[in-house]
Amino acid sequence: MGKARSVGIGMDYSATSKSALRWAVDNLIQEGDRIILIHVEPPKATNTRKQLFEDTGSPLIPLEEFVETNVSKQYGLTSDPEVLDILDTVSRTKGAKVVAKVYWGDPREKLCDAVQDLKLDSLVVGSRGLGLIKRVLLGSVSNYVVTNASCPVTVVKGTTSSKP
Repeated sequence: MGKARSVGIGMDYSATSKSALRWAVDNLIQEGDRIILIHVEPPKATNTRKQLFEDTGSPLIPLEEFVETNVSKQYGLTSDPEVLDILDTVSRTKGAKVVAKVYWGDPREKLCDAVQDLKLDSLVVGSRGLGLIKRVLLGSVSNYVVTNASCPVTVVKGTTSSKP
């Protein structure tokens, strides 16, 4: 067994970020790795913890605390049973240490900041699959992160089951 790695997973509870989490668990996470679920809340979000940690992001929140609804709400997050189940399973079956961190601001910049702050070995993000026009107008988080992050980045495409 090699050195335990720190793997960040961008999470906004969308179908594509859940796909990225499942992909990382199935294909990347090894015994003893550390999974850091990275949430980026909008800069205008209001919750009790933002005032304390807006500049640096929250402290690392262990899975045991993160599953508690009142802890998630303090950071302005919604508890998602599917995500919690995946994380609990990988923690038990692969011995992965699971923590979460919350940032406030532009997801593109904050995900790249997280790579540096958390000394990530790898980052996994989902892709919304925007068309060319929307990608140019709205900006692609995954394109920005792939270009600017200082660690390997895996972009997991969303499923195309809704298309004929």
